Amino acid sequence: MIALLQRVRRAEVTVDDRAIGRIGAGLLVFLGCRPEDTPAAAKRLVQRVMGYRVFADDHGRMNRSVVDCRGGVLLVPQFTLAADTRKGMRPGFSTAAPPDLARVLFGCALDVASTYPVAVEAGSFGADMQVALVNDGPATFWLEVNADR
Repeated sequence: MIALLQRVRRAEVTVDDRAIGRIGAGLLVFLGCRPEDTPAAAKRLVQRVMGYRVFADDHGRMNRSVVDCRGGVLLVPQFTLAADTRKGMRPGFSTAAPPDLARVLFGCALDVASTYPVAVEAGSFGADMQVALVNDGPATFWLEVNADR
């Protein structure tokens, strides 16, 4: 499973010109699933996201997690993260999880994220979403969890 984290000052996702998720300072997290991913991988990935230290401490070093900062987390499903881009001029999506599996895994990730003491918002699986953000830094990180670990 893949997470693309962006440390943000604020972020919002809209569908049909209606805001469905909005956070202040925190993490915008795009989630991508592969066919071999499992609910256990989703849980492990969310644990890593919530504990990942990308916020400054009192000395300006990245030593605090979104949980430490009590920031917000906006989870957005994004199947294109699992695209095969190794050759050609067009991405292939056979490396992305089928929609039924990806929907379940995104739901698992959202359920796990909701157990943490932070504000959790989410995009809509399968919807045409628009995402607006103010990246803080900019700071963007790629996390992966394999299904077998």
